[in-house]
Amino acid sequence: MAIAIAIIGCHSLSLTKASTAVTVKLSGWGGNQVEQKLLKQVIQDFEAQHPHIKVKYEVISEQYMDVIKTRLIGEAAPDVFYLDALEAPFLMSQNVLEPLDGYITPEFDLADFEPNLLNSFKYQNQIYGFPKDYSTLSLFYNKKAFANVGLNTPPTTWEELRSYSGQLTGKLNKYGFGEIPELARQVYKIKAFGGQIISQNDNATFAREPGLQGLQLVIDQYQKDRTSAQKSDVGTNSGSEMFGQGKVAMVIEGNWALTYLQDTFPNLEFATAEVPTINDKKNTMVFTVAYVMNKQAKHKAEAWELISYLTGKAGMAKWTGTGFALPTRKSVAEKLGYDRDPLRSPFVSGVSYATPWQAGKYPAAIVNNFDNQFISALLGEQPLKQAMVRAENAANKEIKAME
Repeated sequence: MAIAIAIIGCHSLSLTKASTAVTVKLSGWGGNQVEQKLLKQVIQDFEAQHPHIKVKYEVISEQYMDVIKTRLIGEAAPDVFYLDALEAPFLMSQNVLEPLDGYITPEFDLADFEPNLLNSFKYQNQIYGFPKDYSTLSLFYNKKAFANVGLNTPPTTWEELRSYSGQLTGKLNKYGFGEIPELARQVYKIKAFGGQIISQNDNATFAREPGLQGLQLVIDQYQKDRTSAQKSDVGTNSGSEMFGQGKVAMVIEGNWALTYLQDTFPNLEFATAEVPTINDKKNTMVFTVAYVMNKQAKHKAEAWELISYLTGKAGMAKWTGTGFALPTRKSVAEKLGYDRDPLRSPFVSGVSYATPWQAGKYPAAIVNNFDNQFISALLGEQPLKQAMVRAENAANKEIKAME
């Protein structure tokens, strides 16, 4: 009987512990299977170290931001969720996110984050998110194609890139360079000559003369040199694919392309380098995503415990340890040795001077109008300036209607 009572007592105690555990809801978009499996492992580690917290993880596979915004309006959003830097300015301005400054402790080591990444989630001197990982852009080049024409080192300037493209076009590869004309890959060229894509009041400004100089480089190489190609020109779906298939000898891509190329094209001999300078300036883009807290979260202390673990040194080391994503903490990057990795070091080097991928509070209007008109100019359907003026005017008309 004593044993039975003891067993019942232990069972009751375990039930009490389970019933008092707080559930924190976490949402993100669906990545690849490796990424999903890894995140679940990190969450399990968190739960093991925080037995008073259970994490309910939900994947929103389609129209992620539309779903999040709808749930925020209906007060049904998750406690913690992914927020892309591109979408951050709008949500941070809407008073729907919890400012995180008051939760930060000295042990969290705020100074350990790369400033260029952390700044993407600051608004009116408050921090609304901590970046979980990032990727910059770097130059990928085909070592066999380079050797075939006597090239031993990657281009370091855009003039060299165009010269190399001429030498490489029509040899082992159909084109020397693979161009991706979307705004997300063109902002650093606009900025190299002093241009901007938005003004201080979030209106489009990419049709100004300084920025057009950077875009003209793309037009000239495509139309005059004929040494670059878009993915559609060579029947592929991405920059990584046209490079992997040998359709182009060089492409500027993100860190995500590394594992794709290694897995899909195991015999491809390639290397990476920092993006060539433009107008004597180092430039690249950086893409990042943060964990943010819903201002209406019911269990904010526990939500913070989850965020601080996922973006803390131990959690981040586990999350980025396989190399598919890069750590936003300097100490973790140093520990993992990515700054010494031949393929990853150019991505790490670029984070300090990269341009964050953001386009103000109304990114869809900016991005969609730019992309449509710039591709038209690239194809020679209209002059560059005319195309950009049309895009800028259309974007600002849409923005005015939304304000």
